[in-house]
Amino acid sequence: MPNRPVGLILAVLGTLLLAITSTSGHTESAKDRIESRTPDRGQLEQRFESVRTLIERSTAARQIDETGDESARQKHAQAREAFRQAEAALAAGDLRAANERLSQASVTMFDAARDATPRTLSDDKAKSDYRAKRDSVRALLDAQQRIATEKHREAEVRESTAQVDGLLAEADAQASQGDTAAARATLERAYLIAKASIGTLRGGDTLVRSLHFANPKEEYDYELDRNDTHQMLIKVLLDEKNTQFDPQVRKFLQQAGTLRGQAEAAASRGQHAEAIDLLESSTGELVKAIRNAGVYIPG
Repeated sequence: MPNRPVGLILAVLGTLLLAITSTSGHTESAKDRIESRTPDRGQLEQRFESVRTLIERSTAARQIDETGDESARQKHAQAREAFRQAEAALAAGDLRAANERLSQASVTMFDAARDATPRTLSDDKAKSDYRAKRDSVRALLDAQQRIATEKHREAEVRESTAQVDGLLAEADAQASQGDTAAARATLERAYLIAKASIGTLRGGDTLVRSLHFANPKEEYDYELDRNDTHQMLIKVLLDEKNTQFDPQVRKFLQQAGTLRGQAEAAASRGQHAEAIDLLESSTGELVKAIRNAGVYIPG
């Protein structure tokens, strides 16, 4: 999994994630919770402070100012405007609208931070990173095959395996032509597809028995990481395919983001069993968005 942004960014961005579960039992209860519950004002106010810090005082905000990247600066301004709208909605007592605008501000700020990230590395460092990432992808492919065999689900992983193999070949070709940056980006897609596929294979009713979590908090952390992986994969695919305005993808992402926010709120209250159900539903929605973007992963 790639290095995540600063902890603050990840904590705020966690509220954005997207998805519908492929397990029918969890989907209905999560859906009912979303439709019947107005965002908790106390939790929302805490998110406001986190997003305010992210936009105005975080490392990402300083990086945007320092790089001078025009695209990053425009998105930074858009994030500020979305945050202003969220504040207005909160003042008017419209908690749902405030929650939506706040999530929009976080997403836009994340995009701004990505645009402002330095992209130059020394050749030696880039090549070393490429080799390490390629080894990681191959290890994940081996693990995926082993898990699929154990669960008698070999047929479900054939397409994702073929996609990852194709991306490895593409990355090698790019690297041989000296385009290490493009090769690394291609490997990143391959890595995320392989990791998301494994996470989906290990999801569901067999998860606790196979991984032996010590407590619900530990299982929640695992589901959080699985959700993060799917979120990063869909972000890469949307950037690559420029499908961010596809209505169907947007629907899945919005549902997933709402579920993720509900999960984090439940976890903050110590209700980890409920949070796990919501996260599984969110990840299921992300799987749908990923497939809609043209990449098949098990689910």
